[in-house]
Amino acid sequence: MLDRFLQARHTTRRHFLEKCQMGLAGMFLAEAAGAAPKASAENPLAPKQPHFDPKAKAVIYLHMAGSPTQLELWDPKPTLQKYDGQDCPQELLEGKRFAFIKGVPKLLGTPYQFKKHGQAGTAVSELLPHFSTVVDEAAVIRSMTTDQFNHAPAQLYLHTGNPRLGYASMGSWATYGLGTENQDLPGFVVLVSGNSTPSAGKSLWGSGFLPSVYQGVQCRTQGDPVLYLSDPEGMSRTLRRKTLDAIGDLNRMQEERFGDPETEARIAQYELAYRMQIAAPEVMDISKESDATHTLYGTEPGQVSFANNCLLARRLVENGVRFVQLYHWGWDHHGSSRREDIRYDLPNKARSVDRPMTALIQDLKQRGLLDQTIIVWGGEFGRTPMRENRGGKYTEYVGRDHHPHAFTMWMAGGGIKPGLNYGATDDIGYYVVENKLTPRDLQATILHQLGLDPYKLSYAYQGLDQRLIGPTNEARVVKDLLA
Repeated sequence: MLDRFLQARHTTRRHFLEKCQMGLAGMFLAEAAGAAPKASAENPLAPKQPHFDPKAKAVIYLHMAGSPTQLELWDPKPTLQKYDGQDCPQELLEGKRFAFIKGVPKLLGTPYQFKKHGQAGTAVSELLPHFSTVVDEAAVIRSMTTDQFNHAPAQLYLHTGNPRLGYASMGSWATYGLGTENQDLPGFVVLVSGNSTPSAGKSLWGSGFLPSVYQGVQCRTQGDPVLYLSDPEGMSRTLRRKTLDAIGDLNRMQEERFGDPETEARIAQYELAYRMQIAAPEVMDISKESDATHTLYGTEPGQVSFANNCLLARRLVENGVRFVQLYHWGWDHHGSSRREDIRYDLPNKARSVDRPMTALIQDLKQRGLLDQTIIVWGGEFGRTPMRENRGGKYTEYVGRDHHPHAFTMWMAGGGIKPGLNYGATDDIGYYVVENKLTPRDLQATILHQLGLDPYKLSYAYQGLDQRLIGPTNEARVVKDLLA
């Protein structure tokens, strides 16, 4: 009797309705529960059938935290060069909000040269000589736009579909919808380089309102792949197994009494951690790769680098991980110091990613994995065509402010049309004038390529069927990007 009383006290209205098998509420929630493909109750990460035949099985998302300048890397503007140093037209300033620009800034041309490459004649900066050799494998999108102009909200919007905290990341939605093919590794893995985490922090790979088993697992390239993965001194594998069995029995008793889905997630996470103790060190050990592979990527085993993370991403998707997120920090080139100067620091940042991201495309292709793996590259917004004058003053350093109205991303593999130049900006790169894309369009397109219907993939929370693409149907699958 006491157990039943305690269970009733801990049962919320939502839990009651979810368990209810009778009445309109039960039928409605049963239908809503079908919005995501079903997984085993014992293992929420078990592979699930997609809504329709997918073009891709996995995603590698390369996020350049801080936002690279499209005007130095992807979007050449001869007109901007012509008016370099002149006052920005007033109509581009009135009613606009900037992070740091004050007064009337000067237009800023780029100090770098562009050339057209590949059969598609795609313009690529001299700062990316390696990528220019494989640009025909990618679709370069010069028409991205967002409504956020500060880093953390823009990053959250791009990765969770909402500029506020508490929402599930794209990788979490992918593993919620599809599970993962390797039960000894997480379905969603995060790798960070550039000496810092992104501005929005670990919320970018959180599961939000989804069960916590779907959140991203941050791995490292030094020491244990995951903190505290190794057993403490004196703990044998056999003793660890017995300990987990005892904890599992207690958790199952708790789940039977109170029906909290987070208890199931906790059981699954304990078991995954146990299996990872064997599988993760093997997969994360890039020292076993050939000398030719290390030369291709520019990798150095044991170091923390974007190059090492790109090679790890290939090894992870090769071993059945569903979603791999790489964050490379340091692209916030305001020009407030030498480290933020587009003349002094940008070449170094471009060099740090140019060879590895090129190698990732080449390596996946030669292994027959590019067709089933989507690669995405980009930042959270763009940079202004004007030189930043922080506080209304210029210094000896040169940079650009945040710019939400236009930026460039590229995608490759996984059924994305190769050799495509998509979208365009105006003569100085201020506004998108052709084929505008929003973060939610990007999210819808990625889910679609994974075989998930972005309009149906949902999770009941706070009275709504929550979706990555938000509550309206404005997000669109961009068919022009698809092969």
